[in-house]
Amino acid sequence: MAPNSTGSPVPGAHDGLVPVVVAVDGSSEAARAVEWAADDAFRRRVPLRIVHVVERGPYDIARFSTPEWPGILVVNGRKVLAEAEQVARRRRPSVEVDTEVVQGDVVRALCEQAGGATEIVLGSRGLGGFTGALLGSVSVRVAGHSRGPVVIVRPGGEQTRREVAVGVDDDPRCEPALDFAFEQARLRGGVLRAVHAWQLPVHAFAPEIVYDMDEIRRAQFQVVRDKISAWQEKFPEVTVLEDVQSAHPVDALVDASAMADLVVVGSHGRGGVASALLGSVSRGVLHHARCPVAVVRS
Repeated sequence: MAPNSTGSPVPGAHDGLVPVVVAVDGSSEAARAVEWAADDAFRRRVPLRIVHVVERGPYDIARFSTPEWPGILVVNGRKVLAEAEQVARRRRPSVEVDTEVVQGDVVRALCEQAGGATEIVLGSRGLGGFTGALLGSVSVRVAGHSRGPVVIVRPGGEQTRREVAVGVDDDPRCEPALDFAFEQARLRGGVLRAVHAWQLPVHAFAPEIVYDMDEIRRAQFQVVRDKISAWQEKFPEVTVLEDVQSAHPVDALVDASAMADLVVVGSHGRGGVASALLGSVSRGVLHHARCPVAVVRS
């Protein structure tokens, strides 16, 4: 059992388990991410690690840098971590918490942290390098490059609905996302909504080509059933709702996010551009979902 900051043992601490990692920068979005991460660490019965990345690059220019800069940045980072630790302990007093200041490129540092974590949790926007037009550029880049699950905590989803939504297609690369989604639904004692959205190909509107829409719908339902059947055997306690729609996948998943605690997507499905980048569906969901989003790479 690990000690807390006062030296007393923390009830429920689990030494040797893989922690949930959350990155903070002092913003309100980061504080929301800490609360989400603390909740998930509590559900998983694992420790919580809070990290702050000091990116010295902009201050290494000889004309502007001073000997005091690195120390000042680290001291400020420790203050940010202390505040985040207080948020976590208020939220989940029984969760073991440790903090760490990391120096280096922020995206590379967070991806390295993700490699030794159950998941890494980020706010959707933040201060400095975390800012962006709709979604922070750091959050997008970490989600696109990390080899472990990345949870982006967007505004919304504060009301507990006990439903997890996951995008499903017949691409084998969605299997890790299904595993993560079923586990989340199990931990929450909730329902899993398996969303499979499809659209008719462009040539379907040519009058000389005949389509049996009922047959197409049956085939799409079968895609979902085939994909989730093995996971239902592994997680028999999870109730699954099959949600098959004729819609764009982003629209279907964003709609599902309005009634979900979490939306889970693969790093890319059909139409993915490259293994190190997010596909258009994952990116669209990250920008527009109304609750936290988990991106899980294959």
